[in-house]
Amino acid sequence: MTVRVRIAPSPTGNLHIGTARTAVFNWLFARHHGGTFILRIEDTDLERSRPEYTDNILAGLRWLGLNWDEGPFFQSQRLHLYKAAVEQLLERGLAYRCYTTSEELEALREAQKARGEAPRYDNRHRNLTPEQQAAFEAEGRSYVIRFKIANEREIVWHDLVRGTMSWRGSDLGGDMVIARASEAGVGQPLYNFVVVVDDIDMQISHVIRGEDHIANTAKQILLYEALGAKIPDFAHTPLILSLDGRKLSKRDGVTSISDFQQLGFTAEGLVNYMTLLGWSPPDSTQEIFTLEAAAKEFSFERVNKAGAKFDWAKLDWLNSQYIHSTPVDKLTDLLIPYWQEAGYKFDRGRERPWLEELVTLISASLTRLKDAVEQSQLFFTDTVEFSEEASKQLQQAGSADALKAILAALEQQPQLSADIAQEIIKQVVKAQNVKKGLVMRSLRAALTGDVHGPDLIQSWLLLHQIGLDQPRLSQAMSSTK
Repeated sequence: MTVRVRIAPSPTGNLHIGTARTAVFNWLFARHHGGTFILRIEDTDLERSRPEYTDNILAGLRWLGLNWDEGPFFQSQRLHLYKAAVEQLLERGLAYRCYTTSEELEALREAQKARGEAPRYDNRHRNLTPEQQAAFEAEGRSYVIRFKIANEREIVWHDLVRGTMSWRGSDLGGDMVIARASEAGVGQPLYNFVVVVDDIDMQISHVIRGEDHIANTAKQILLYEALGAKIPDFAHTPLILSLDGRKLSKRDGVTSISDFQQLGFTAEGLVNYMTLLGWSPPDSTQEIFTLEAAAKEFSFERVNKAGAKFDWAKLDWLNSQYIHSTPVDKLTDLLIPYWQEAGYKFDRGRERPWLEELVTLISASLTRLKDAVEQSQLFFTDTVEFSEEASKQLQQAGSADALKAILAALEQQPQLSADIAQEIIKQVVKAQNVKKGLVMRSLRAALTGDVHGPDLIQSWLLLHQIGLDQPRLSQAMSSTK
């Protein structure tokens, strides 16, 4: 079996997670069968298509690792193919010019609504004589090109996800508009038509897309037949839903891939999660895998019919697993843009080795990459704000004396290592005759402004390297007065 699949986003908005999940399934299926994954930009909606959206789509697919084998192809550059196909259907009597005005169509819809009928075109111009056409054109009427659909026809296909599907021609809304007219003749072709012409030209073997396209499939099968082409196999995947069962939309939060990227999700974590949105691997306990590993196991037999609910907690967990397993040097590269966006400055002493030590310190507590901004803030500011718990700790009896002793020891010991830091704490505990816990909690509160956080000794060493530990101790002592 020769597999050729395509993803065909419309550049009328940023790359949506639903489109991206469809791209994932197409990519997995192509790679599983050693086939070809094609990228086609459906930009025939000239009023809404924008080059910045095209750039966003291309960047998003690349970021996710969904590299394509052919393309990108742009429908706006293929208008000659669509015009030729329209002319072919007109010549064979399978399509016709319809001169019905917008006012006449509105009156038709209102009459059908009054009778409780579903809206549909009544095919009134299907069999116009040349004289009738000439009369309409003499009136200055514009026209559209409609494709003839037989009411008595039943369209049946086997869907790779949903099994046998059928649709009656009488339920397709009447003869279908496939192109609008222009002064030069056949003008702007419409979606259901151009997608078929493109799929025929690109020899697409399998059309893999969301279930919201099922109604289009029946119409498109009729067009494949009319154009004398082999009908591809279809697979309609489940929609992505919110946790309360609605179709995922902007009101549920971010939905574009670039938004997920800005929030701090890794490409590997996000694409892993999208793979699980509607598909389950043979080993149901396996949740973490690369695209390449998933491709080896992918089949539509394991794609669900029911909608896939988007679970932020599951995505966060998966993302954290990838962050925790990322090598320090690579993770540092991923975090630097977030620090830069937050306005953090990398001055002298804060070069690469220091940044990697910081990443080592905080990496285990990161769920999203952006978490590093808040969790490392104390290392990029000269002073800290004390939490309520930290302030209470600094007011504890013996706290100020302990900090004073630590500060005095630092003035005598310019070099600081983990061993030296532990020795200083040990000496202060003995000299002040206090519990070690008091000294440790007071030191953490003074250095970080909180009583919770990453390893205290490593935090101290990092602050010492950039000369912030002694000013922090002085600040904390001042706050106890």
